[in-house]
Amino acid sequence: MIDVLVVDDDTRVAEINAAYVAKVPGFRVSRLAHSAAEALAALETAPVDLVLLDHYLPDETGLQLVSRLRQRGVQTDVIMVTAARDIATVQAAMRQGALQYLVKPFTFAGLRHKLEGYAALHRAFEGGGQAEQSEVDRIFGALGSAGAGPAELPKGHSTATADRVRSVLRTADEALSAQDVARQAGLSRQTAQRYLKLLEHAGRVRLSLKYGETGRPEHRYLWV
Repeated sequence: MIDVLVVDDDTRVAEINAAYVAKVPGFRVSRLAHSAAEALAALETAPVDLVLLDHYLPDETGLQLVSRLRQRGVQTDVIMVTAARDIATVQAAMRQGALQYLVKPFTFAGLRHKLEGYAALHRAFEGGGQAEQSEVDRIFGALGSAGAGPAELPKGHSTATADRVRSVLRTADEALSAQDVARQAGLSRQTAQRYLKLLEHAGRVRLSLKYGETGRPEHRYLWV
């Protein structure tokens, strides 16, 4: 499980964000904080993997908190979740190592895509060891491609349909064929195939070939 600290000065917003996080498989909220001081104390008491951090806090800004964390050697990953949209703040967040930046207001789908991108990055680092250029490219692209929101779907594609295909793949115990996905999602094979190609291109599914005794190999898709 990926442990998350949600930091927002608005208690209601913090609770909503925490509820969103809890709905994403593989994530759990360890604590809520409503100021930089609370967040710092929480991280020193019980480190987490990820902080969802608002920029506008009552005692200091989110970026000032990030700077203090780094000075103390706390390398917890940070995703900014804030109404601050001026380019100077966005640039500063990037330079201080924020992995993503989500502008308020946002939907559950918007946050979910950011978290899924982070989960892909988290898995990429678990194995350690050495990395070839292709693996380095995949790591650096994990947040960008996996974090793409519904609005970035190509014209003619439905967010609801994409979610149905994703749901089938994420709950599968093994690689599935396009026909398997179509049947479980209630779609035609051709429609399922189109969305599977999109997910493969975005790096969300891995394509493998299953060879039979005769005929062309069957394409099978595994959620990664």
